[in-house]
Amino acid sequence: MAITLDSPVEAVLGGHKKADKMIKGLHLRTVGDLLHHFPRRYLKTGELSEVSDLREGDLLTVVGEVVDSEVRSYTDRRTGRPAYRVEVRLRTQGPYLRMTFFAKHKHTAEWNAKRLATGTTGVFLGKAGSFRGEWQLTNPQLVLFGDPKDSAEDALMSVEELTELFPLYPLTAGVESWDVQRAVRFARSVVTGIWDPVPEPLREQYDVLDLRTAFDWIHAPESYDQVKRAQRRFRFEEALLLQLVLLRRRRAVQGLGAQARTGGSSDLLGAFDARLPFALTPGQQAVGADIEHDLAQPHPMNRLLQGEVGSGKTLVALRAMLRVVDSGGQAALLAPTEVLAQQHYRSITAMLGDLALAGQFGAADEATRVELLTGSMTKTQRTEPLSRIATGEAGIVVGTHALLQDKVQFLDLGLVVVDEQHRFGVEQRAALTGTKGRAGTPPHVLVMTATPIPRTVAMTVFGDLEVSTLSELPAGRAPIQTNLVPLAEQPHWEARVWERIREEVGRGRQAYVVAPRISGDESEQGEQDAVDVDAEGDPVGAVATPGSLSAVVEVVEQLANGPLKGLRVAALHGRMAADEKDRTMRAFAAGEVDVLVSTTVIEVGVDVANASVMAVLDADRFGVSQLHQLRGRVGRGGLPGLCLLLSHAEAGSPARQRLEAVAATNDGFALSQVDLEQRREGDVLGASQSGFRSSLQNLRVLRDEKTIVEARAAAAALLDEDADLTSAPLLARAVAEIERSTEADYLEMS
Repeated sequence: MAITLDSPVEAVLGGHKKADKMIKGLHLRTVGDLLHHFPRRYLKTGELSEVSDLREGDLLTVVGEVVDSEVRSYTDRRTGRPAYRVEVRLRTQGPYLRMTFFAKHKHTAEWNAKRLATGTTGVFLGKAGSFRGEWQLTNPQLVLFGDPKDSAEDALMSVEELTELFPLYPLTAGVESWDVQRAVRFARSVVTGIWDPVPEPLREQYDVLDLRTAFDWIHAPESYDQVKRAQRRFRFEEALLLQLVLLRRRRAVQGLGAQARTGGSSDLLGAFDARLPFALTPGQQAVGADIEHDLAQPHPMNRLLQGEVGSGKTLVALRAMLRVVDSGGQAALLAPTEVLAQQHYRSITAMLGDLALAGQFGAADEATRVELLTGSMTKTQRTEPLSRIATGEAGIVVGTHALLQDKVQFLDLGLVVVDEQHRFGVEQRAALTGTKGRAGTPPHVLVMTATPIPRTVAMTVFGDLEVSTLSELPAGRAPIQTNLVPLAEQPHWEARVWERIREEVGRGRQAYVVAPRISGDESEQGEQDAVDVDAEGDPVGAVATPGSLSAVVEVVEQLANGPLKGLRVAALHGRMAADEKDRTMRAFAAGEVDVLVSTTVIEVGVDVANASVMAVLDADRFGVSQLHQLRGRVGRGGLPGLCLLLSHAEAGSPARQRLEAVAATNDGFALSQVDLEQRREGDVLGASQSGFRSSLQNLRVLRDEKTIVEARAAAAALLDEDADLTSAPLLARAVAEIERSTEADYLEMS
């Protein structure tokens, strides 16, 4: 029976003693899965490995040469009988390494010494340790480059099988790299009928290898050039498949059509512009023109509006909403928190003035109605707003997740503005963008973000969103100075932080203190979600701080009775009742609170012009995007802003590097690159947002941007000529498999 890429992996692992561990631990289902399990790096077999900067406990995998091998006898303390050990000295491009192999019987020891004779080379793996001033490799495992007539059980590799580069694979418990290598070698030798999804004309046009050659060169390369050629093949294939799926979905959505929103008999936008007390920046004018053009098209707008904190994105979005209202439709602004929804509602109604009072005394002739809908509102409080939304009386609706409920019925939803989209799950956004307007077509969509997070950057590079950028700050925005307070080395600097806050309050200004948790309950996860985790769920890049993490409830008490005694200190967090949160924010905005101790509920949109300083406790527990957003809360009233990042992260750690990057620049676009490099791209086709569970197997958005652009052009050309890919049936099959997968559900939700 022929073995193909679709054959069960057991077909090539049947006799392997570690088959079960490999199948379960490496998630292998088919022979194709095994062959797509690529090496993570390679060792040069023709030269000794460079070994430097050794630390005890380091896991080493090196090519080395045996320079000395000696059998020694000793008395086993447990049994009192003679026993034996083989002491081996290994040469590398660096320090010599000692290895010891124990044996109960002399003939076993002598056999070991013979196979590890002087001059023997191979790959050696073990933990670095030191003993009596010499480095040693403890619990060593090895594969020797030697004579093929030796026993396969001794993990020997014959000269005939040896290539210039020795592959090292991603592993699972109980499986070694050479176990995978043997299985892959056997699979490559028996697999037949390798179907290549990339058509030959495309391979020639973009200079990519055929699939069989790529498998051979990725698993058994003779040179790094072969590795690079094989990697390019697999990266191009993955980019091409993803681009085809994205473009097919996008074209399908555009095929549904959308109601063009070109303005109408009402001139609400014109009246609003005439009342603005300042001129739009050139950037705001240009982006506004792009959005007006998109809204006038008979297919849905899907645009990302990215701009620095305070660059005036909300004003641009409001003008788009007014254009839709002028066109007889409705617009919804979806905010991630009630605090931000209330802030947006207050700022929009304040900007509109009597233009937001339709149906009320004193309303302007062109006025519309602005409604607020949040989850904490009672049924009675929601009744009238829901009625005005359903009848179309409400032109603009601001809300939280409450807008996503089925009972919220719009008369003619023409535009959805999603603020800080990374705070929403995919399904939540889909619930609103799936709402149909009066003509039965989907609404236009505008996504706003200050620091593009990894998934947004990925989708932008992949071209699923049109992009507008606001890079200039409006007049009145002062620069923000960000300083790192390294408590691991300078614990006494914390006292100066509180002195600095007292100084600002003494000048009549206000301060934020941000903590990652609400209370000291160790079982509680807090309100921040920026810390990445690895496959086991452990934090990546964050460090445990001494004691428990700072918590709002405890910090308020400590500050009010300690370094900030005498100042008006208040708390704000997500567990507070909605009316209590609103009262607290109003009091802070009115200057009745000096220091607001908060979780990340103040991360976006909160606008208090008198706030000039922020201290972020345990700052290493937050992501780059969150920190950039948080510091944007200060320096909003023309006053210089100061952000202090307190952290116990040790120098050189990933968490510390992340904080140093934030302190080094106010450029949110530069920080998005740092965020992407540390967190990875997120799940392009799936709902994962945070990065370390990326479904991008071979691609990296920063590294492979050129390949992605090529693949997008190839995909567009293919679909222009043949929308159903009938001329490329193997490619069509691969695309269909992705589209059938649950991961592709995301595309209908974007």
